[in-house]
Amino acid sequence: MASPPLVPVLVGPTGVGKTAVAVELARLRPVTVISADARQVYRRLDVGTAKPPPEVRVRVPHLGIDLIEPGERYSAGRFARDAAVWLAEVRAAGREPLVVGGTGFYVRALAEGLFREPALDPQSRERLRVWAARLAPARAADWAARLDRGFAGGGRQRATRAIEVALLTGRALSWWQREARATGAMRPWYIHLTLPRDALRRRIAERVDRMLAAGLVAEVEALLAQGVAPEAPGLDGIGYREVVAMVRGDLPADALPEAIAVATRRFAKRQETWFRNQLRAQTSDVRRQREVWTLDATESPGTLAATICERWHTVAADV
Repeated sequence: MASPPLVPVLVGPTGVGKTAVAVELARLRPVTVISADARQVYRRLDVGTAKPPPEVRVRVPHLGIDLIEPGERYSAGRFARDAAVWLAEVRAAGREPLVVGGTGFYVRALAEGLFREPALDPQSRERLRVWAARLAPARAADWAARLDRGFAGGGRQRATRAIEVALLTGRALSWWQREARATGAMRPWYIHLTLPRDALRRRIAERVDRMLAAGLVAEVEALLAQGVAPEAPGLDGIGYREVVAMVRGDLPADALPEAIAVATRRFAKRQETWFRNQLRAQTSDVRRQREVWTLDATESPGTLAATICERWHTVAADV
């Protein structure tokens, strides 16, 4: 059987500058971006998810954005199935796929394959979901971590999933993902963008200021006015949940910027830990382990893109 195609995967914590580098890469190669971002799948959640603006998407094709409405659920498994189709379509059109994102579970599902999900009793599953929905997000995460030592966080939806798989199968979700995995749709060449902590902290603060200036609060208020539930999937993400808390009167308006920045920094730290450890730990294949390339993102996006493009030729030639 032929090996899956080699595909560059640009990863890194939120705020590191992945989108800017991808846009610059598109000036040098016929790139179509496949977004591996669990928040950008939601329509009408634009400001708080830092989607590329429409004028950028006209110039650089993007897939994986604006797929579902807030309130719907979208899993890593569904992403992997959809993205496998997108990969084939991009190549058939004579373009080059570039996977870009900070959602490690999405990247892993696409690169390493889907696990063969065990059968779960529908009635028991629904009862667990109703029970988990009554838990505060932090309490749901605590339950998930107790039941699955491999649970890495990620919001109520992911916590609920970890709880139901552990309780209904007797084994942790991380075990199923590790032990019952099928073949991935691609062979990843990971390009891991990193920043010193202080530099990333500054970028996150600037990013929060830009989002608030661009109308993040108005975006959330409009969604709530349109009937989207405050606890809906999508609105439980960083930035959105803090604005919801402010709208409800649970968070003072003057505390909003720092609350979002603190939550973002914590999330970025978890992402960085995941990428630093999991990308190399996913497989014992030595060659694949060498396909993780770490770059200092203090360089300009144009410089980084040129560096990546130069190496791209070498990596592609070795396949």
